[in-house]
Amino acid sequence: MKNLLNLILAFSLVSFSCADHNETNTENNVLENPKTEISLPLAGNAFSSKHLDENNTITDNGIENWKNADETFTVYFRIFKPGTFQISVEESVEVYGKSELEFSINNETKKVTFNASKKALIIGNWKINQEGYVALKIKGISKTGDRFPSINRLKISSADYDGKISYVPNNEGNFYHWGRRGPSVHLNYPVPENINAQWFYNEITVPQNEDKIGSYFMANGFGEGYFGIQVNSATERRVLFSVWSPFSTDDPNSIPESHKIKMLKKGENVHTGEFGNEGSGGQSYLKYNWKAGVTYKFLLKGSPNGNNTTTYTAYFFTPELNKWMLIASFNRPETNTYLKRFHSFLENFIPEQGDLSRKVLFNNQWICDEKGNWTEINTARFTNDNTGAKEYRMDFSGGTESDSFYLKNGGFFNNYTTPKTNFTRPMTNKKPEINFNNLQ
Repeated sequence: MKNLLNLILAFSLVSFSCADHNETNTENNVLENPKTEISLPLAGNAFSSKHLDENNTITDNGIENWKNADETFTVYFRIFKPGTFQISVEESVEVYGKSELEFSINNETKKVTFNASKKALIIGNWKINQEGYVALKIKGISKTGDRFPSINRLKISSADYDGKISYVPNNEGNFYHWGRRGPSVHLNYPVPENINAQWFYNEITVPQNEDKIGSYFMANGFGEGYFGIQVNSATERRVLFSVWSPFSTDDPNSIPESHKIKMLKKGENVHTGEFGNEGSGGQSYLKYNWKAGVTYKFLLKGSPNGNNTTTYTAYFFTPELNKWMLIASFNRPETNTYLKRFHSFLENFIPEQGDLSRKVLFNNQWICDEKGNWTEINTARFTNDNTGAKEYRMDFSGGTESDSFYLKNGGFFNNYTTPKTNFTRPMTNKKPEINFNNLQ
C-alpha cells in the first residue's frame, strides 16, 4: 500500500510539473509565421527615467552601462488597431553575471532572468485593446555583476496584427537623434504676395507645466530666420533671434566675408555671435526668466535697403517690464525683400527630453506694410518635419483652441493632427498699439 501511495504521489507530481511546463511554453512559444514582425532598436525608441543625467545609458547601441536600479527605461511603439504582441530580446544582448529584469505594459508584468547561457529569449505576450502608443517599461530587479544587461534591440511580433507599427527603425540620416528629439511642428501663415510686409507681430502663451527643458517656442519665423523663446536649463531661459546667412553651410567659419550677417545694434545684456549645424548665420539671445502662463509679444521688422541687403530687427515685449526691448538688428547681404514666409514652430532640442510633451498657444497675429496698414492673420496651415512625415513619431498636433492657434509635440500622445490641415481662428480685431518711432 505504501509503495502504491508513493507511486500515485510521484505520478501526480510529474503530471503537475508537465502541466506547469506546458503552460509556460504557451507563454514562451516562438510565433511561427507571424503576420507582423519588427526589430525595434532601443537607441532610437527608448528613454531613461534619468532624463538629464550626465551618465547617459542610452547610446547608439541601445541600453548600455546600466548600473543603477533606480534608473528605469520606457520603450515606445505605436499600433493602429488592437492586437496581441509577443516581445523578445534578440541575441544582441550582453550579459554581466546573472540578473533579473521586469517588463510591463499597462501594469501587466513579466519577469525575466538573464545569465551567460541564456541570451536570446522571449519576454512575454501582451494583448493591447486599443490603437495608440504602447509603453513598455523596463526595470532592474537584481544583479550579481556590476551592471544589468546591455540590450540593443527588441523583437515585436504578432500572429493576429497585420497593420503598420510606427517607430524609429534605424539610424540612417541620424534618426536615432532626430527620432528621440521627437517631431517638430509648424504653423504657416498665408499672406498675399502683393503686400510689402514690413512688420510681423505675434503673441505667445506657454501653458503651465508645458515649459519643458529643451523646448523652443518660435513665434516669428520668416524666410531668412526665426525669433522666439527657449527653455535652456532648469535655471536659464532665453529670447532667441537668428538670421541665416545666404551662404549655405553648417560651418559659420566657412562663410565668405561678403556673405556674413552683420550685427548693426543690440539691446542691453543681449549676447550676439554666430551659429552653425542647422545652417549658419548671425545669432542673438537675451537671458530672460520668462514664465509659463504669461503672454509675451514679439515684433519683427524686415526692410530692404536698396543695395541688395535687408535689415531685420527684433523686439520683445514683457508685461513684467511693460516695454518693448530691442533684441538685435542684423543686416543680411545678397537679399532684397520685405518679410515673407511667415510661420511659427515648436521643437525639442534635447533628445533625452523627447518623451515629454510640450504645448504653446499663438494668440494674435498681424502684419503691417510699409505704409502703416495693419492686417490680421487668422488662418494657418499645420505641418511637421521629416520625423513626423516618415511617421517614425506620431505625437504631433496643431489647430485652434479658443481664439488661439496651438502646437503640441512629444510625450507619445495618441491624437495626432493630419499634416497640411488648414485652420482658421476667430478674428480678435486687437490691432497692436505700437509707436514705431519710440522703438530703439
